[in-house]
Amino acid sequence: MFGLGHKKKNTAIQLDPNNIPIHIAIIMDGNGRWAKKRGLPRTAGHAAGADNLVKIARHAYDLGVKCLTVYAFSTENWKRPQDEVTNLMNLCMKRLPQIVDLMEHRKVAVRFLGDRSPLPEPLVQMIEEEEKRTEPYAKTGCYLNIALNYGGRDEIIHAISRISQKVKAGELAASDITEETVSAHLYTAHCPDPDLVLRPSGEIRISNFLLWQSAYSEFYYDHILWPDFSPKHLEEAILTYQGRSRRFGGVTPQK
Repeated sequence: MFGLGHKKKNTAIQLDPNNIPIHIAIIMDGNGRWAKKRGLPRTAGHAAGADNLVKIARHAYDLGVKCLTVYAFSTENWKRPQDEVTNLMNLCMKRLPQIVDLMEHRKVAVRFLGDRSPLPEPLVQMIEEEEKRTEPYAKTGCYLNIALNYGGRDEIIHAISRISQKVKAGELAASDITEETVSAHLYTAHCPDPDLVLRPSGEIRISNFLLWQSAYSEFYYDHILWPDFSPKHLEEAILTYQGRSRRFGGVTPQK
């Protein structure tokens, strides 16, 4: 129930190529537990998770996914021990160029979602450089969104603030604010809302991720820890998605 993944026989998965989710969002959870199970430091789990992002991103785009959004560091993650936060920032500095190299090779634009102001200045500079490097590929409509110091509520507040400034400046009437107005002021304005939201690791909650955008997303939960979440697991999630009926509040037509 709740879209939990389950073990399947080791057979080839036949996906409908005409029903691949355009936008998949992933809460990359379970890195610390993965490391603990192996007697390793949590930093080893985060490094393994970063390696797995490369593998899963590659497979997702090969399947025809246009937009992939991954939750890398939340606004709440600053509450973790300082040494772990520092290691996570250093890991970003080390791995981001490798990830962007892959995206550039596949003509995928990379965007970073979240408030950059608390991030280390060298990391902010790298983020800006890597976005600029892949910006020409935005015309393909393919994106990798990396949510870094991101929180869904914080994003909505940020959007409201920007809209309020436009109302104050006379650029927008308060009576003209619509759902489309809000969506256009979110960090994800360049992508459609996610069709499918995945969370490995066995946790069944959204954790302040894409709160506005996931209003009608399909959810899929799996007990596999993120570093062990394989391309086959991704295909199983998409297969489950393809078996669902998306009604968006309506009623499925009778055949």
